Amino acid sequence: MENNSQVFDRLDSKILTLMQEDARLTTAELAQKISLSNTPCWRRLKRLEEVGIIEGYHARLNARQLGWGVTAFVHVMLESHHPELGVQFEAAVLALPEVVACHNISGQYDFLLQIVAKDLEGFGEFARNELRRLPGVKELNSSFSLKAVKTEGSLPIPSR
Repeated sequence: MENNSQVFDRLDSKILTLMQEDARLTTAELAQKISLSNTPCWRRLKRLEEVGIIEGYHARLNARQLGWGVTAFVHVMLESHHPELGVQFEAAVLALPEVVACHNISGQYDFLLQIVAKDLEGFGEFARNELRRLPGVKELNSSFSLKAVKTEGSLPIPSR
């Protein structure tokens, strides 16, 4: 996606801030909060979606309540930097629902995965049966979250 930071103004910044706080706001509620009528507010919201600044709307779920007691961060080193191997690895990772985030990174490792598991034993089984079998995996290095300090993930919105 290209940088669309110049596409929005002060009202759009307010819309983005409010939507990150509560994506369930109706257009009418949003319009009232930014002192704009419904139709112009709706148009702004649609434009922010169309240019790709708003990528979607999601519910934030509680991993523990769903039975995911362990969050692991796994650094992955591939056997080579052949482009096709990276494409195969990425496609295989996309098929694993336990991998909740995957980043191609710089440095010693090639990828950083965020993984949820029921418990440590479940993570061990997942690492043996799934992660080690991913295309081109040479090395895995795992760390475990002891406590989530910040998980909100809201982006800072440039003010206009």
